[in-house]
Amino acid sequence: MNDENRTEIQLNKTDPPKAPITRAERNRLKTEGKEVRPKRTLWVQIRILPIWLRILLVAVLIVGAIALGVTIGYGYMGDGNPADALKKETWVHILDIMSGKQ
Repeated sequence: MNDENRTEIQLNKTDPPKAPITRAERNRLKTEGKEVRPKRTLWVQIRILPIWLRILLVAVLIVGAIALGVTIGYGYMGDGNPADALKKETWVHILDIMSGKQ
């Protein structure tokens, strides 16, 4: 490898990546006989969790956060027992008060 090739290779490594060309431009350049460099891939995304599992995980975390917030709000900040915040009777009573039945 002579010095000219060595400097050319070093220049290519420091050059900023060029914008990707479209398929039509690549085909046009091939028919004209010009050299076309393949598109460089800078980032490859690998999904560890599938999308359906992400959605399910977010839903479970939201439900858990709501339950924790209700327990803290009703039990510790309010005057009730924290375990009572998750009982059905408590919510029926709250809804009755809101609707005006009690």
